[in-house]
Amino acid sequence: MAVLDQLTSQQAIDLENKYGAHNYHPLPVVLNRGEGVYVWDVEGKRYYDFLSAYSAVNQGHCHPKIVDAMTQQAKTLSLTSRAFYNDKLGEYEKYATQTFGFDKLLPMNTGAEAVETALKLCRKWAYEVKGIAENEAQIIVCENNFHGRTTTIISFSNDPVARKNFGPFTNGFIKIEYDNLKALENALSNNKNVAGFLVEPIQGEAGVYVPSEGYLSKAKALCEKYNVLFIADEVQTGIARTGKMLAVDHENVTPDILILGKALSGGAYPVSGVLANDAIMNVIKPGNHGSTFGGNPIAAAVAIAALDVIKDEKLADNAERLGQIFRKELSDFAQTNDLVKLVRGKGLLNAVLINDSEESETAWNICLKLRDNGLLAKPTHGNIIRFAPPLVMTEEQLMDCISIIKKTISEF
Repeated sequence: MAVLDQLTSQQAIDLENKYGAHNYHPLPVVLNRGEGVYVWDVEGKRYYDFLSAYSAVNQGHCHPKIVDAMTQQAKTLSLTSRAFYNDKLGEYEKYATQTFGFDKLLPMNTGAEAVETALKLCRKWAYEVKGIAENEAQIIVCENNFHGRTTTIISFSNDPVARKNFGPFTNGFIKIEYDNLKALENALSNNKNVAGFLVEPIQGEAGVYVPSEGYLSKAKALCEKYNVLFIADEVQTGIARTGKMLAVDHENVTPDILILGKALSGGAYPVSGVLANDAIMNVIKPGNHGSTFGGNPIAAAVAIAALDVIKDEKLADNAERLGQIFRKELSDFAQTNDLVKLVRGKGLLNAVLINDSEESETAWNICLKLRDNGLLAKPTHGNIIRFAPPLVMTEEQLMDCISIIKKTISEF
């Protein structure tokens, strides 16, 4: 370990390149410590983290309350599998269901697992409750979605990089345009076998695309009209990121199935979950679905602490207030700088659209310069930079970051 502790950034990068699969293209910075809104590289340089591990670290890096819950539970009981009961899972399930307003929680580990769980749950409900003929259920999804990279999920992706040479794909999905209520109603009215509508309240990976006001509430009403389950993937948008506990809360929508992950653990441990009421969740019986690690005692303790932090520190309110400041400052800046085409987002999930093509390297080069200037962010879709700092950020820190962003873009 002593040798590993002395690695330079380049040595660490070389190790990953040699011994790791090349399934990511990271920004060239090697981090080894985090606290609150900051991370440090192996040479000791400090940065503002403006990605928050894709919104997993909403509560800030290494939040002491979450770390304490994790370490205490790890020293007591870490894993039993679901072959036995443990004394933490029920406590967590009660807390989560009461927090989000559902009857039951099905615990899993990762966001993609939770999405897969929701798809299975929706289909089983379709056959056993709605009465769709077996193997005929269809689930409506949106173009440019991102729900994970399992085989089933990429079956309804239209990202060629995620799909090419991974077929054959899973059938049973209807793709429609995002933020298009007419397309949704057409799909619902023309197919009696539709079981559910899976949607991101804000399309994060697509470039923080915020739908028109009223889209989610009207989509939910259409689902109710046609007896179809409204499934909200809040893995990235949930847990206070957009200025409310859930992004659907902005339109007072209660999903039939809610998918959570990432910040459900504050980034300390893989924790995800699917929530639904008894009329839906009770179709799942022993042996239908499971996970050795899903609902383990550490995960349960961590998730309780992570949700406590969100509530106790009023992080949704902070995200709402700072998000408005961020968008106003950057939108005003866009009026004076031709390189910034558009600023959009909700809460502290925001994106800056760079005035260049998706194939250009301008956004990547800006992110490299942001790194040099002490702020870490990453492009998505070539010409869009996503900005999503931990929700524990102060206004003073945010203004410092805005200065760094303006200065960096002005240098191009």
